[in-house]
Amino acid sequence: MYTEQVSTDNIVSAFIYFVSAVSVLFVVIGLGLIDSGLARKKNVLHTWVQKFVACLLGGAGMGVCGYAIWQWQFYTAFGVDGALKQALSDWWLGSHAVTTASVMLDPKAVPEADVQQVFVVFFITFAMATIGLIHSGTIERIKSAPLYTMAFIAGLIFCPLAGYLTWGPVSPLTNLGLHDFEGVLPLYVFAGTWSLIVAWRLGPRAGVFSPDPLGLKPGASNYASVALGAFFIMVAVPLVAIGSTWIAPGKGVSGISMTQSGIGIILVNVFCALLGGGIAGAIVACLTKEPVWVFFGPVAGAVMCGTLFDIGTSLQCVLFGMGGPIVAMLTSRLISLLKIDEPKVVPLGLGPGAVGAILVGFVHWGKATAGFPDLTGEFAPGHAHITPLLQLEGVLAVMALAAVPALLICLVFEKTSGLRISRQCEVDGMDVTYWSKNAEEITAK
Repeated sequence: MYTEQVSTDNIVSAFIYFVSAVSVLFVVIGLGLIDSGLARKKNVLHTWVQKFVACLLGGAGMGVCGYAIWQWQFYTAFGVDGALKQALSDWWLGSHAVTTASVMLDPKAVPEADVQQVFVVFFITFAMATIGLIHSGTIERIKSAPLYTMAFIAGLIFCPLAGYLTWGPVSPLTNLGLHDFEGVLPLYVFAGTWSLIVAWRLGPRAGVFSPDPLGLKPGASNYASVALGAFFIMVAVPLVAIGSTWIAPGKGVSGISMTQSGIGIILVNVFCALLGGGIAGAIVACLTKEPVWVFFGPVAGAVMCGTLFDIGTSLQCVLFGMGGPIVAMLTSRLISLLKIDEPKVVPLGLGPGAVGAILVGFVHWGKATAGFPDLTGEFAPGHAHITPLLQLEGVLAVMALAAVPALLICLVFEKTSGLRISRQCEVDGMDVTYWSKNAEEITAK
């Protein structure tokens, strides 16, 4: 038995990451509450059903080998022969390292085993949040079959690849100088791009851009639900941020890209972003007469600052946070001009996420990043440097990684069983159409 695996330091670290991993589910709950609050009453039940199932399928896909794909970067950095094959062998869901109690694992082969096993769960919940965002961009009009197909394929292949490319100290793009912290690129930019493509192919909901012959139009049914959903996400953001760190007991805390930081600094920066975004969101709401920006403001501020939390100052995070709702509102106006009906994920995720990531390249141009302790040469700590160009390349790479499969899946379903619900389903409501056995009870509620 290897009792050093269950030292106090290891157990405390594992617990911290466990809290962070589970807290990602607050994002999923928050998204569901926001969606149900902004959906027509006739679609609320099915909106929850679709989100619940899609998130489970996305998490299941990631669980198969998602963490193994992320580990690929470390196996490469440490010079392991057949790095990808070995990482898959060691860290797929049924592997010895995943299914064996930490005290039975040699720390030379599997260091901090409990922490690594918790990170398997972190990646599963991360994929669930990504799929939850994608679903939020398609509510009230996508059929379940294409949504569930997208969820599993994205969780199995494309979410892990986005994380492998951009999130981690020795990932391919980080190793060139790309900086991320809270997974802005593999979460918000990825999900925002995927949602943009699917929303474009689905077309707008009835009554969004022109009057519907039957008077159908989307509209908020419960702003209290929207407010509660935003609050859940606000609770999740600081907890998720802690999961994006490297905690070395007795040595220090670094961001996921091995940039020197601290838990206190990160938490201060998170709350500065939430406060800045909240204040600016309230101003935007007053100017536009759209109350939803009151609740979206803190979320947009946090997304805008997601690449900055570990290396920024409190003032920078306030300013970035205040810019979040403005960028989100402008993004919303732009896609509306293009007749694309997606009022949440693209404005809140893709717009602020991409702009914030690129701005970090200017604000912290030349700051050392990437690498891993005790490695030398091309993987030595701090060997790479942040630049605006690398930040832009990272954004474009993730957008391409999301856009291509999203478009292909949409085209396949458009040519076969269909992507969008029928006109009659839209008129009657998805709850009655899909759950007709309880139609009278649903209608009454």
